[in-house]
Amino acid sequence: MPIATVNPATGETLRTYEAMGEEEIERRLQLAEATFRTYRTTTFEERATLLRRAAELLEADQDEIGRVITTEMGKPVGQARAEAAKCAKAMRWYADRAAGLLADEEPAEPDVKDSGASRALVRYRPLGPVLAVMPWNFPLWQVIRFAAPALMAGNVGLLKHASNVPQTALYLEDLFHRAGFTEGCFQTLLIGSAAVDDVLRDERVRAATLTGSEPAGRAVAATAGEMIKKTVLELGGSDPFVVMPSADVDRAAEVAVTARAQNAGQSCIAAKRFIVHADVYDAFAERFVAGMRALRVGDPMDEDTDVGPLASEQGVTDLAELVEDAVRGGARVLCGGERPAGPGWYYPPTVLAGVDRAMRVHREETFGPVATLYRAADLDEAVLIANDTDFGLSSNVWTRDEADVDRFVRDLEAGGVYVNGMTASHPAFPFGGVKRSGYGRELSGHGIREFCNITTVWHGA
Repeated sequence: MPIATVNPATGETLRTYEAMGEEEIERRLQLAEATFRTYRTTTFEERATLLRRAAELLEADQDEIGRVITTEMGKPVGQARAEAAKCAKAMRWYADRAAGLLADEEPAEPDVKDSGASRALVRYRPLGPVLAVMPWNFPLWQVIRFAAPALMAGNVGLLKHASNVPQTALYLEDLFHRAGFTEGCFQTLLIGSAAVDDVLRDERVRAATLTGSEPAGRAVAATAGEMIKKTVLELGGSDPFVVMPSADVDRAAEVAVTARAQNAGQSCIAAKRFIVHADVYDAFAERFVAGMRALRVGDPMDEDTDVGPLASEQGVTDLAELVEDAVRGGARVLCGGERPAGPGWYYPPTVLAGVDRAMRVHREETFGPVATLYRAADLDEAVLIANDTDFGLSSNVWTRDEADVDRFVRDLEAGGVYVNGMTASHPAFPFGGVKRSGYGRELSGHGIREFCNITTVWHGA
């Protein structure tokens, strides 16, 4: 895949970039290693000052970078500005809290004495250069939620961004440099996917984090396993959105539309499978379909647009094939379902009912504004349908019954359970999944410790 900015709203190639050669990659790896030796000795206060400055600059740039994001991957410009603002918030969150999250820990005094020590502690130390392989769907947020904690922990970052968002990738490198970080603290590698393996094998790269597809995750995990390097993987998702009889159905349907169609449905944590108790199925379906049908699809630079184009032509093709396969298998199209004529990579908000296990749309992730509706006879069947997937990223449950909540929290196979609300990432809460959705956690204290050397310090009597 070429490294290029291609406008999804028109299909026009606007800028292309040459991939970095071996000499430039080597220079950047040397710089990362050299910078880490000194940056690791900086204080939390020094790092926090730099990160707060980066947050200020990003806020000042949000209109400009928002338009770049929209041009590169098609997100409605209002959502792009909001993404920039969210990143600034996360930077400040880690700047304010990293020292506490990584403070020395003292074991209980009886355990210290039992070990024969006069004193002991656990200290969190940085690992070194971390390679981040990041996707295009949230081209700022996915990077910042790695970079902010990594930099605050004393690591340095190497970014291999998706090849269709090169301007955003270069902006991020420039942002940290303008904020005062030493050049080698955060570097963008303009390289193709084929070059990732060699970079990851380099002994100067100590760990890696990837957000992306299952095949990409397997490739990175295999190499990292061979080289015995720590990895965090956040892969696909097919999140259930369960509605029970006690739920506020009007509110659930309203939120469901946003949960499925935000960012044109191109989100790992977007709700994708809507599992509704038979008692409220008809009422929910009527409201949900009406809401999906009412969404405004169009130019992502238009402030009134709800759903822009998908990021790539292949994405539209893949989504259309899933819908066509379901229809051939007997699924009913309640709205949408036909790719519009004209330029750009658009696909309409679509709702499918009558989906069964034989259909690809049941088994595979729908990375676009296509929802599947399921009717569940009771809570037990709702749990069975929800867990009938290879993924386990997050989940949504709508109920006012605390007994229902307890069952879903106990039994849903997912990294998160959001009750009466939409799944959303926040710096305070750990983010990640189980099964084929990956392993490890981003964000919160759990995320900042993923790329730390957890060191036992023991003193004899």
